[in-house]
Amino acid sequence: MKTSKAKMVREYGPFPEAEQVHGVSFDGKHVWFASGNRLNAFDPESGKKLRSHDVAGHAGTAFDGEHLFQIAESRIEKIDPKTGRVFATIPAPGGGGDSGLAWAEGTLWVGQYRERKIHQIVPETGVILRTIESNRFVTGVTWVDGEMWHGTWEDGESDLRRIDPQTGEVRERIEMPRGVVVSGLESNGGDLFFCGGGSSGKVRAVRRTTKAPE
Repeated sequence: MKTSKAKMVREYGPFPEAEQVHGVSFDGKHVWFASGNRLNAFDPESGKKLRSHDVAGHAGTAFDGEHLFQIAESRIEKIDPKTGRVFATIPAPGGGGDSGLAWAEGTLWVGQYRERKIHQIVPETGVILRTIESNRFVTGVTWVDGEMWHGTWEDGESDLRRIDPQTGEVRERIEMPRGVVVSGLESNGGDLFFCGGGSSGKVRAVRRTTKAPE
């Protein structure tokens, strides 16, 4: 297993009125983050906050190419990114103990924080298709180049982990500095991860150290 230290290339924020940064997502142009009672978007080039929707945002955030998905307490809501309108709601698998959220392979992947699990679920119903076990508290979840990554946060320490989505085996770890937490995680589709910074009110850009195998 490859292990490296995180290379942080940029910090965004702290954002006003964001006492917590929960879920983080990326729609190809804007970074989105949930801050409790709002869903916010900013420009990753300028760092400028662009819009904010008054919707519940208590944990993970995901984007399917058209809509945002947001964990709100014990449910997952499907949201119009332009208006903030909620189109549909399904139950979250952790019943309120959920953390990260990602979209891949036409399904949602949901972290369950203290249970140390990641569930693959049907986005229309919330039915669990399979479950991956971790040995650390799970926060953000993302996919890039066909590979699955998730964040951890336990005992004041966080890392980013590339795992085998079939077995849960850890293939690579990127260690964050002690005290720098990962509360949400999303790839930009390239060589950067956007990492939610919890109570710091910040989002941090971290360099991805490896590329997918040829």
